[in-house]
Amino acid sequence: MHDLPKISEAEYEVMKIVWKYAPISTNEITDKLLQTTAWSPKTIQTLIKRLVTKGVLTYEKQSRVFVYTPIVKENEYIGQKSSSFLERYYNGDITAMLSAYIENDKLSEAEIDHLRSLLSKRSKKGEPSHD
Repeated sequence: MHDLPKISEAEYEVMKIVWKYAPISTNEITDKLLQTTAWSPKTIQTLIKRLVTKGVLTYEKQSRVFVYTPIVKENEYIGQKSSSFLERYYNGDITAMLSAYIENDKLSEAEIDHLRSLLSKRSKKGEPSHD
């Protein structure tokens, strides 16, 4: 996996909107973020411009409106963030991470059931486990 550009927490909030609603206009992004943040429209526009500069977003002008689409896929970005988190805090050991979450009651029963389901699907595919 190639290294993706570093994006700030604020830029990530913008990306979450774009990933969910793309293609999306500047005004639509702004309207959605004004519902959940105290940012000014100018701040939001600055964040969008930074994301374009970093190569995470692209846009096309449709009449007088800029419409944005992501270049980086959400699962690709989250996968990279997860990998670096795992390396940094658990030396790459996902079992240690999950154990810590389970032992400290950080996962609900529903989340644990979901993980069981994912693991069950994987083992049914006949893929080797990483024991």
